[in-house]
Amino acid sequence: MTPFVRLKLSTMMFLEFFIWGAWFVTMGTYLMTSLHASGTQNADAYLTQAFGAVLAPFIIGLIADKYFSAQKILGVLHLIGAALLFYESIAPDFARFYPGILAYMIVYMPTLALVNSVSFKQMTDPSKEFPWIRVFGTLGWMVAGFVIGWLNWEQNGSLALTFKMAAGASLLLGLISFTLPDTPPGKKGQKTSVGDIMGLESVGLLKNRSYLVFFLASVAICIPLAFYYNFTNPFLNEVGMKRAAAVQGLGQFSELFFMAAMPFFFVRLGVKKMLAAGMLAWGLRYVCFAFGDSGANYWMLVAGIVLHGICYDFFFVTGQIYTDRFAGERFKSAAQGFITLATYGLGMMIGYYISGPIVDHWKTGPEMHDWKAIWLIPGAIAVGVMLLFLLFFTDKKRIETEPGLDIEEPSPQVEI
Repeated sequence: MTPFVRLKLSTMMFLEFFIWGAWFVTMGTYLMTSLHASGTQNADAYLTQAFGAVLAPFIIGLIADKYFSAQKILGVLHLIGAALLFYESIAPDFARFYPGILAYMIVYMPTLALVNSVSFKQMTDPSKEFPWIRVFGTLGWMVAGFVIGWLNWEQNGSLALTFKMAAGASLLLGLISFTLPDTPPGKKGQKTSVGDIMGLESVGLLKNRSYLVFFLASVAICIPLAFYYNFTNPFLNEVGMKRAAAVQGLGQFSELFFMAAMPFFFVRLGVKKMLAAGMLAWGLRYVCFAFGDSGANYWMLVAGIVLHGICYDFFFVTGQIYTDRFAGERFKSAAQGFITLATYGLGMMIGYYISGPIVDHWKTGPEMHDWKAIWLIPGAIAVGVMLLFLLFFTDKKRIETEPGLDIEEPSPQVEI
């Protein structure tokens, strides 16, 4: 890969996640304060992410993989997205805001796979080269939060500008995309079934009890995850945290640190303990939120944010590795697609549906809530999922994955 191509791909990844981070983190605060949306309406807006995640494989599998170059589709989707984001910035109420955000997430979610496809096509060794490109995505998300905090948009009621900022970045990435290296369709002329797109080829893996337990735990842990995405920023602003969006960027710092440290923990813990630690971290995060405040317990709010690295890396990244090793060469792609559809589709959908009514139930006044009661509910769910996982996930066999690094694998292997 030439330095110029590396620069293009890094810029693409930075803008891809800058766009998302520019509005997604603070949308709940914007809806509940500027558009006076209820908790249920806020959850409905975030639910569009799950709809987008469910539809994205069909857009990729039926269009991008068969008919058009990935970089061209990426450009078109981001240009459409720019117009939709600008519309969101001027939508006067939730009734007119919701259709726009639904359309946008259907357009945006497929781009997450497209930027990966464009990147991998230019690499000779993705396992070594891709992390140095993908890290710019994390930086883009962090920079978006820092810009919002630095400009004080949360405190001065200017969060509509986040959508305008994201629209500008989306317009820029849309134009840049047409200059990216050509990534022609990889399955041109091939027949693709709905089952192939959804990864249903790997359903037989669920015959193994431990993998079934892992699969169900993955879906269930996304329920408390939805609470975090929906309501963390409104909560932090309501309890008086200054520049909350910028402080939430510490979660991405934590993610980078624990991602680098994962080989160290793998050697000492293995998959079962890593997954359990990730689930326990979710419970601890919500306990910190429940008892934290902007005074003497401010440290608990920061700790809950910093726990993001363990929450995400220990469970989701470990789960991806476990799925890859368990499924084997034949089913690994289908299995990854199926677990992603189940978690970011089904699991998040359930979480978004139940989180909004819970927040509304514990509303104590205009834009005021009993956050202690609210946060203890997803915390209890996370701990309950962890206990059931520890009880029923019983694999003992271990396999070597890298020198000095091993993980557990079900035994015997599933026959399909």
